[in-house]
Amino acid sequence: MRRGITATALAATLALAATACGSDSDSGGDKSSGGELSGTVTWWDTSTVGSEDKVFKQLAEGFEKKHPKVDVKYVNVPFGDAQNKFKNAAQSGSGAPDVIRSEVAWTPEFADLGYLAPLDGTPALKDEKDFLAQAAASTKYNGKTYAAPQVIDSMGIFYNKKIFKDAGVEVPTTVAELKTVSKTIKDKTGKTGLYLRGDDAYWFLSFLYGEGGDMVDAKNKTVTVDNPAGVKAMTVVKDLVDSGAAKTDATDGWENMQSAFKDGDVAMIINGPWAVTDTYGGAQFKDKANLGVAPVPAGSVAQGAPQGGHNLAVYAGSKNLDASYAFTEYMTSAESQAKVAEELSLLPTRTSVYSQPGVADNEIVGFFKPVVDKAVERPWIPETGSLFAPLVTEYTKVLTGQSAPDKGAKATGDAYRKLLKGWK
Repeated sequence: MRRGITATALAATLALAATACGSDSDSGGDKSSGGELSGTVTWWDTSTVGSEDKVFKQLAEGFEKKHPKVDVKYVNVPFGDAQNKFKNAAQSGSGAPDVIRSEVAWTPEFADLGYLAPLDGTPALKDEKDFLAQAAASTKYNGKTYAAPQVIDSMGIFYNKKIFKDAGVEVPTTVAELKTVSKTIKDKTGKTGLYLRGDDAYWFLSFLYGEGGDMVDAKNKTVTVDNPAGVKAMTVVKDLVDSGAAKTDATDGWENMQSAFKDGDVAMIINGPWAVTDTYGGAQFKDKANLGVAPVPAGSVAQGAPQGGHNLAVYAGSKNLDASYAFTEYMTSAESQAKVAEELSLLPTRTSVYSQPGVADNEIVGFFKPVVDKAVERPWIPETGSLFAPLVTEYTKVLTGQSAPDKGAKATGDAYRKLLKGWK
């Protein structure tokens, strides 16, 4: 009888792993004498519990059916904890998974630290040329490939079509229109226009890009977050809150934002395809047709949204590399990506998947594909994932009135220059 996928609590996994060195795999070898894959592959999945995770568990079970002598030990690690937990486990040599679902910005950092196995020439990169170029970019570091792209994404405005109809407004295409539309919505319906997440600086990037700014200029090793464009972007988001066009908070922003939108308390949020399944679970969107999606409103200089996504990476200390490579290939295959796109509306990283039935006619995928094509890539340097900590501290202070926009931008820039030694 096939073994069922093992759903393991993170705490238990790390506790058990503390008794052994290397990864959580307990396999004595990668393959049986007949060349068949065997043993255990521990996978840390960072997808959303209650919506995304069940699909990824099903996919992992499909891998077990294909390789009945391999046991996939599934562990769902909260996204906000995974980066540091992996680094701590890898550094100690105890408790790291064989495979991790890595946010795109974490991949070059993990590679730089020596925690990832290069995938070049392994089955993990089967049909490598099928990957979208912008998705593959985050997997490269110092001339080697350290991950396989699983999903790619960007951000847009989610809006409640019924509230818009009741207020008699159109979808805003600029920040200036956003303020006007929000005022009309408030006057006509009593609802707040926009919920602006205040505890995660990723939600700030579209406004930064809209004013022609960026966090850093990696090519010239220059910090740019505190230049005039950065100050202007901080001023723009602060004005949205002060004017009443948007509401925000400094804690638990995801839950508060999603609840406010799903319950109909706000007309708009900024979010990505990863939030679609959860949003459909709200009272306002039992009729899925009530959810509208549009590009993030443009700033005074440009319209832009950040490129995000997740890769699958293999731990360099894994005791079961062959099975880990095969698992990575299976989870990023065209077949697996098509299932994820159909059921979760997450965007594939393989070009061939976009023409498949069930994907080609997916409305959310159809909207976000051109957004992704124009999305702004973050710098794929080891420090990219660390740039958000100082930015979110100052972004939150600015939104909540604890700091002025120019001071918030300057403090962020100063922190970046301490982090990025030798940068201007």
